[in-house]
Amino acid sequence: MRFIKAIILVSLLIVFSCTEKKAGGGYGEELWDGNTFVQKTVDASRLGENIIRAKVDGKWQEFELIDFPEIFMTWNIKRRIETIEGISKGEMPGLDGPHNAIVATYGYRREDSRFRVNNAIKGCGFLPKREKIKEINQMLAETDTLHFMKKLEILIGMYEKADSLFDMNKQVSLELYAVPERGTQTFLNQMTDPTSVLVYMDIPTFKLKTIAYLLHPENPALTDYEKDIVEYINLIHSYFHGQFSKDFIAVVYNVIEVYNSSPGSENGRGKKIVP
Repeated sequence: MRFIKAIILVSLLIVFSCTEKKAGGGYGEELWDGNTFVQKTVDASRLGENIIRAKVDGKWQEFELIDFPEIFMTWNIKRRIETIEGISKGEMPGLDGPHNAIVATYGYRREDSRFRVNNAIKGCGFLPKREKIKEINQMLAETDTLHFMKKLEILIGMYEKADSLFDMNKQVSLELYAVPERGTQTFLNQMTDPTSVLVYMDIPTFKLKTIAYLLHPENPALTDYEKDIVEYINLIHSYFHGQFSKDFIAVVYNVIEVYNSSPGSENGRGKKIVP
């Protein structure tokens, strides 16, 4: 009887050990399949209906995407245009404003830390509407060799038509540094639990609670639309920063809740404004 109990105890320890390993303890090598990956904590099959399923807090849940409120869009577009106009005049862009989102994530304990929580600054922007993205990708590719000042004019023109060009319930970014040998903490967390919270250093300021969807450019299972997303985010990144030798991992932040975190206002101080 003691022998049987010992076998059961050892088996439980092995199961616990394997489970703990999946949740962290390394640098995320187990999340990759060769040089690519599939994010197994997100089901985006109904994204066209503004529905996304995700494994949050260890449980599969369904979330409905919401559109940005007018107050967020007014601030975001105004500040982006101001920044580009400043650059065209030779001014150095500041780190405040809507481009640099501070992204909080949680989920994976990397080997070099005792903590699963993380915070990082990520360059973010808008994603074109599904019916517009191929046209915009073609335009960016065809105008990429123009003088930098002309490209700034094109970017301003895009923001001036934001309502007709961009998807109003998403922000996008790139994962520049995660590789099979060593994942960034943000990448590992989002692969484990895709909950991601974006905040901005500015006044007014806002908080977006999102589900992050990661797309590897070499994943052969990407849909046509997902390939367009990867192409767009890499194109718009190099359009401003110059050419890179490879395409990077695309990150789509699907917006579920929006808060006004502006100080000194009854409508701010962390008040939820949508939904």
